[in-house]
Amino acid sequence: MPSSHLLLEEPIRMVSILEPSKPSFFSAMTKIVGTLGPKSRSVETISGCLKAGMSVARFDFSWHDPEYHQETLENLKAAIKSTKKLCAVMLDTVGAEMQVVNKSEKAISLEANGQVVLTPDQGQEASSEILPINFDGLAKAVKKGDTIFIGQYLFTGSETTSVWLEVSEVKGQDVVCIIKNTATLAGSLFTLHASQIHIDLPTLTEKDQEVISSWGVKNKIDFLSLSYTRHAEDVRQAREFLSKLGDLSQTQIFAKIENVEGLTHFDEILQEADGIILSRGNLGIDLPPEKVFLFQKSALYKCNMAGKPAVLTRVVDSMTDNLRPTRAEATDVANAVLDGSDAILLGAETLRGLYPIETISTVGRICSEAEKVFNQDLYFKRTVKYVGEPMTHLESIASSAVRAAIKVKASIIICFTSSGRAARYFLMSN
Repeated sequence: MPSSHLLLEEPIRMVSILEPSKPSFFSAMTKIVGTLGPKSRSVETISGCLKAGMSVARFDFSWHDPEYHQETLENLKAAIKSTKKLCAVMLDTVGAEMQVVNKSEKAISLEANGQVVLTPDQGQEASSEILPINFDGLAKAVKKGDTIFIGQYLFTGSETTSVWLEVSEVKGQDVVCIIKNTATLAGSLFTLHASQIHIDLPTLTEKDQEVISSWGVKNKIDFLSLSYTRHAEDVRQAREFLSKLGDLSQTQIFAKIENVEGLTHFDEILQEADGIILSRGNLGIDLPPEKVFLFQKSALYKCNMAGKPAVLTRVVDSMTDNLRPTRAEATDVANAVLDGSDAILLGAETLRGLYPIETISTVGRICSEAEKVFNQDLYFKRTVKYVGEPMTHLESIASSAVRAAIKVKASIIICFTSSGRAARYFLMSN
């Protein structure tokens, strides 16, 4: 497993650290995926996001209906036209996501050491005593002592807005839980995550297929984010489904790794997928805190060596409500770049955050600074050694061009391509 510091240019002058960052004609090579939603769906705000560095717009169908997302997409098109900035479209599926439904949208207060019942009876009204969920198989999947986490969309793990539960007993289809921390749940929908538990739900649900067949085909989506990918077969099935839709046969599938099951089958999933999204929110619940950095470094290294784009989530959670990231978050973004992340995905920070434009701009500047000290030469040599010989003709051309660019310190490599395949090879080598 590689160490991040090996990919740093040496030495880093202290004076260069103290100098103010200079604006660059070129944006950071690390791409920024912005999730569009209530706080970021106007033409004005989207235009600001594009100018700040967003190059992929993510539409999360866990929330709102196709009509709502279509309105947002039309605003994106208008913003692209006015700013003359290119932006790809990513459809994020719901997948095997369990949710707590709060139809009244009243705030729910949960007190530590109290009890709450999870029930599949969605006719019940959510309260401090009972929480209706969208899955009737939870009682069969869990046992006494298991851990369940409930929080807001793209939950931050805050002790005041998310709650840890411990299964006390199972009564029929209901699951009785002990509340481990005091919290207030606000909103209409909360994500439920059962730690290290296999959930018998399809990765590509009927609802997902319907949305892809209609909204996805109509808008010719560039990327499909396959939520809760657990096996390579999930990707194969999704690709087979897309191949039948004609216009989406070239849509790239990014497998979203969200639990230990997906992590266990990571190598096989990586072979099948076009790219990987490391969902650190859910994975951070499934894994002990001290293990999170290990899976991140290992997964990014494997993606880099396989030539598959790697996307990292959950980097500046605090910017959902604050104008500046914490020191730890700023360092986390930089380390993600040095570890080999190709893109940063912003979720709640842009969907419902107060500062979507500033967040994208801040993350972009941090990525740009990290790239300045990234040792491209060492990374290139390591990649070539891993790929080995003989290379394909396209790999040989790409590696030769990158080697030349490194030697002459070229700012950009221009690649003429009809399918995009050749350009992707250059990116894999660089």
